[in-house]
Amino acid sequence: MAPTPAKYALVSLPLSTFDTGDKQEALDSLKATISPENGNVLPFPVPNFKIGTLDALVQQADDLAKLNTACEGVVSKVGDSLRSLYEGNEDKASEQKMVNDKPTDQYLRSFTWNKVRYRADRPVGELIDILTKELATIDNDVKSKFNQYNQVKTNLAALQRKQTGNLATKSLTPIVNPSLLVQDSEYLETHLVAVPTNLKKEYLKSYETISPMVVPRSSIQVAQDDEFILFAVTTFKKHSAEFQQKCREHKWTPRQYKYVEGGKEEEQRELDRVTREEKKVWGEALRLTRTGWSESVMIWAHVMALRVFVESVLRYGLPLEFVSALVSTNAKLVKKVKAALDSSYSYLGGNAFGRDKRGRITKDDAALTSEMAAAGLGHADANEYTAYVYYEIEL
Repeated sequence: MAPTPAKYALVSLPLSTFDTGDKQEALDSLKATISPENGNVLPFPVPNFKIGTLDALVQQADDLAKLNTACEGVVSKVGDSLRSLYEGNEDKASEQKMVNDKPTDQYLRSFTWNKVRYRADRPVGELIDILTKELATIDNDVKSKFNQYNQVKTNLAALQRKQTGNLATKSLTPIVNPSLLVQDSEYLETHLVAVPTNLKKEYLKSYETISPMVVPRSSIQVAQDDEFILFAVTTFKKHSAEFQQKCREHKWTPRQYKYVEGGKEEEQRELDRVTREEKKVWGEALRLTRTGWSESVMIWAHVMALRVFVESVLRYGLPLEFVSALVSTNAKLVKKVKAALDSSYSYLGGNAFGRDKRGRITKDDAALTSEMAAAGLGHADANEYTAYVYYEIEL
């Protein structure tokens, strides 16, 4: 049974919600709200970035939502690539999912903004541009290397099939003795035909008559496996095409073969070369994909930090007094985390949220539309709107 995927909830609440306005006490209050059985509450520090106009913030919120979707897509694709490199072995793939040399979960739990790489005194719009370009570069690099690996893997599989397939598909170079072939004749040509074992009698009875000018009694059995028997048969060249077509109609497989001196050794050298190339490119793909995971998750975390900041400013206004936290949970328990938060903080939505007679949280759609407009959100966000800043990440 597959393990339940890790899931993280990012939460931001105004400090005015709490008695003292102290961030540590606010985090302690959040820990009391969310049961330890459902999730662990950890600080998620967000710098105070440069704030532009309200219109700019609304646009940045939209840009960040799109960038978040792009991050999710890239992280998912990189994860799929890792699994593919390990032939679907999730455990081995998970061992490679490190971020800045830490397990992914540890990186998120101890997240701090990288002030060297993304200076916090830069405008938010500029930071969004930098993160967008970095994500696109990672996506292109991993995709390009993985396409190269898949091509080499396909080439190797084709060569291996030639070595290990049945007589209808495998290479005939190590099988056919060149002395069996009519060579350098102006009029005659030897054909190699793979006949299913159950059609052997039919073949021997009729091969001389399926087309004109087949040399009588020229058929020689060359080789046999569990599925096919390989025969060599001689015809006049001018009727070769017709003979091959008639073979196909009888469900016999004509094999294209031309003797080349040293061909057997050359095929083996090619197989060895592509085998070495596949191992080399596999290692390159693994290193780049491992780096791609680290970079894409790191970018995603920074995008989420920016989302929390921008949305908190839009929701709670100035001065910048809010507390942000990461809740580490899983896909099954995240609903309980959300329910606990709604129970304690839905009143922040004003008239948009209320309670029914049983005390359950309800939404007033008309009031909700008004609240969303005030927060700079469009109607498309209605189903995701909460009374406080809340986002989920699944890895």
